[in-house]
Amino acid sequence: MRKLPAKLASQLYGAAELIAERGLDGTKIDDIAEATGIPKATIYYHLDGKNGVLEFLLSDLLDLISSEVGVAVSTAEDARTRLEAAVAAQLGVMVEHPFLCRALVGDLGRATRLPELAVALHTAFYEPIQQLLAEGVADGSLRQVADPSAVAMSVFGAITVAGLSAAVDAPSADPAADAARFSAAVCELVLDGLATSRSRDDHELGERS
Repeated sequence: MRKLPAKLASQLYGAAELIAERGLDGTKIDDIAEATGIPKATIYYHLDGKNGVLEFLLSDLLDLISSEVGVAVSTAEDARTRLEAAVAAQLGVMVEHPFLCRALVGDLGRATRLPELAVALHTAFYEPIQQLLAEGVADGSLRQVADPSAVAMSVFGAITVAGLSAAVDAPSADPAADAARFSAAVCELVLDGLATSRSRDDHELGERS
């Protein structure tokens, strides 16, 4: 995707609420032009119609996540602490941009088929989390996992569903409080799990027998 002029990029955010409410199939390029104040010819010149608008919005969301997660994982804390910070960072971005998240929900199938978004997602989240998993083993704050790639994807999924739930239910008057609540829940699940130590011991014993 070509880099858009700053003014045009800022105007395109006006399409997020529209797409969130109607879905991309229910949104016409005329509607986007009216909501954003961008002439149709300009939209078609810079983007592949309304599909390009959705791709831009979701790419921009991933850029925001990448920036915040990058800051969270670059501190001098142990890997577990930085993982907790990364979870909070992504959720913070998502609850602050509910219409972008709702647009993603409405067209999730279409979004997952966009190659550029897949690459951006890998760079924004999967790679930093996989690196944290390796560093956690080295500093003793996280245990070794059999498949770091799958674990990173699962962590992203847990965060994303929590963030999307907050965005879809209703925009909150206190996004920071929502981000903190969901972050605590995701970290409890990811880092502490649901099983008691006794049930984990029994499960491991059963696997060995």
